[in-house]
Amino acid sequence: YRDSYIINWCPRCRTALSDEESEHREIEGSLSYIKYPIVGDKLALKVATTRPETMLGDTAVAVHPEDPRYKDVIGKMVMLPLMNREIPIIADEAVDPKFGTGAVKVTPSHDPNDAEIGGRHDLQFITVIGEDGKMTQAAGKYAGLDRFDCRKQVIKDLEELGLFVDRKPHVHSVGHCYRCDTIVEPYLSRQWFVAMEKLAEPAIKAAREGKITFYPERWTKVYFSWLENVRDWCISRQIWWGHRIPAYYCLDCDETIVAVETPEKCKCGSTNLEQDEDVLDTWFSSWLWPFSTLGWPEKTKALDYFYPTNVLVTAPDIIFFWVARMIMAGLEFMGDIPFSDVYLHGVVRDESGRKMSKSLGNSPDPIEVMDKYGADALRFSIILITSQGQDAFYSEEKVQIGRNFANKVWNASRLVLMSLADAPDCNTAVAPAEDRLDIEDRWILSRLNAAIESVTSNLEKFLFNDAARAVYEFIWHELCDWYLEIIKPRLYSKETAVPEAESRRAAQAVVVHVLDAGLRLLHPFAPYITEEVWQHLGSLCPERGLPQPATAAESVMIAQWPQVHDAYARPQLEEQMATLQDIIRAVRNIRAKMNVPERKPLPATVSVADDNARETVADNRELLMRLAYIESLDAGTDLPKPESSAAEVVGTIQLFVPLAGLIDLDVEREKTQKQIDDAEKQLKGVKARLANSAFVEKAPAHVVDRDRDREEQLTQRIAKLTQHLSEIK
Repeated sequence: YRDSYIINWCPRCRTALSDEESEHREIEGSLSYIKYPIVGDKLALKVATTRPETMLGDTAVAVHPEDPRYKDVIGKMVMLPLMNREIPIIADEAVDPKFGTGAVKVTPSHDPNDAEIGGRHDLQFITVIGEDGKMTQAAGKYAGLDRFDCRKQVIKDLEELGLFVDRKPHVHSVGHCYRCDTIVEPYLSRQWFVAMEKLAEPAIKAAREGKITFYPERWTKVYFSWLENVRDWCISRQIWWGHRIPAYYCLDCDETIVAVETPEKCKCGSTNLEQDEDVLDTWFSSWLWPFSTLGWPEKTKALDYFYPTNVLVTAPDIIFFWVARMIMAGLEFMGDIPFSDVYLHGVVRDESGRKMSKSLGNSPDPIEVMDKYGADALRFSIILITSQGQDAFYSEEKVQIGRNFANKVWNASRLVLMSLADAPDCNTAVAPAEDRLDIEDRWILSRLNAAIESVTSNLEKFLFNDAARAVYEFIWHELCDWYLEIIKPRLYSKETAVPEAESRRAAQAVVVHVLDAGLRLLHPFAPYITEEVWQHLGSLCPERGLPQPATAAESVMIAQWPQVHDAYARPQLEEQMATLQDIIRAVRNIRAKMNVPERKPLPATVSVADDNARETVADNRELLMRLAYIESLDAGTDLPKPESSAAEVVGTIQLFVPLAGLIDLDVEREKTQKQIDDAEKQLKGVKARLANSAFVEKAPAHVVDRDRDREEQLTQRIAKLTQHLSEIK
């Protein structure tokens, strides 16, 4: 419909804006107090305003009908300062008695609330600020002045007349043009609008019934808040670029004709027609996007197949401009929602939290980053550091996470592929029997099950960073750090005896299956490296006939997504494997603390508190000794601590490593004490500098910060060395 309303007007762009295109920001302004003399009385009303220049178009002063301060003056007239025009004092419930003095000026042509008051009281609408932001002829002697220059002049003239009372600082919300940042002017204008209330109701209902889900969920409240308070949408724009409004006006009878094709004549017979010069708001075209791109209004095959779609991914700053409007349009014109899920992502910022910007010079060229680290590395790293709907804080160092992971995947895949090079039976459709699988085989299949479940669940919840983290942890720490390290002797065994050959074949089958599934899980996050490895794996094992054979596909991107298999789940076995891993880590910790070479064979004693743990250690004795480089292992229940032993406690398990013969305890004690003495000497010097107020005040900030960091580092080093010395003693 077309009507005259107060709209948002940009004096610079010379166009109307929708409410959403007028970005409101808090600014430091002022509240001016002005006297409006009461006609026939010595008294005056004191009125507060943030925009003194608009008083030139005042047509009333309003007070609240229940405000006891003004009950006796309602119905009287005041003399409008500077314009010498009598205007009435009216009562209206829209007035806030707590704002200013409780008496407000009413300028119907320049404020939406005033326009409503003006309509209720049949007030005159006087436009004193024009489309160019300058005062009109209706502003009298101020005509031609810029609106802000006029404000200064009005205040100056009021002061000379003794009618300007005071000015106080006042923070208030002011609309700015989203294109050029100019302060928007509320402006009475005849424009085209869309009635929104009836369109909003089905859109609200669809979300309340769960047909549309927002991620993160907090945006649902924002969506409802906007729709439940939506105002009619001004869709006409006074700009050059856009779809011209298909409205034609008869210059003879004032008839308005809206038509797809240009009409030849009006119903009155006149051919004297003129098309509206305005264009449609860009978002008016965009809200039709989900179906207009598919051939609508024709019933095309594409429209039937693709509408509705599943997911819309977009930025939250256009949840009103586009998202909500697409939902309304879909329900209105297609009778169905355009999508079921809306994922609202954050923006990429630098480490200081500033938005990436060319003008700030803090935005790297993605192509250069990819040339240096790889496309997969950049993609994976950004996903990994970005929580759902949150902003990502980028630094080049963080891309190294993805680069290192890609290298890990590549090297692990090479190890597996090389182990299959002379294994023609890796593509057999016969899966290894359960009794031919070692504990590590059953464990990795069980962990694969958990990874599939975690990655799939997180993707379905749009928790992309959690999904990426799950596949990262599985491939790096479980597949590479543990399983591949454990099965290396089996993969590269040259033994031809039946048990060893079958063990090798079982390990090959399992590792190919796990790598195959891992590549599928990783593919959404790292598409290039996964496709490359997939093709190499396919050339060696074209059928991939492994435990639960995978569906053959030309590309990993169209391969079947991995499925959870209950037969693989081994929670009890995972607990046993966790016990073995803890013991191995404990041995490694002792090596690190006691400065024992990584692969120097050690004697070890494992004291357990229950039979289950004892059996786990006994059943996997060879595995423990090999991975922890233990030359002799004594295991049992409640064993005493051997003399001169380093100890680690893991849950209910105690691990002891006798140090006699491994290190010279006297030399180690002496060396450690010397390190403590050196660190304490350095710490004393650092503390002395920081205690010197002259140094702290005059030295460059980075020098002081460096000393504070050094103080913390030395304190931590002394604590660790002291603990180490205590353990040696």
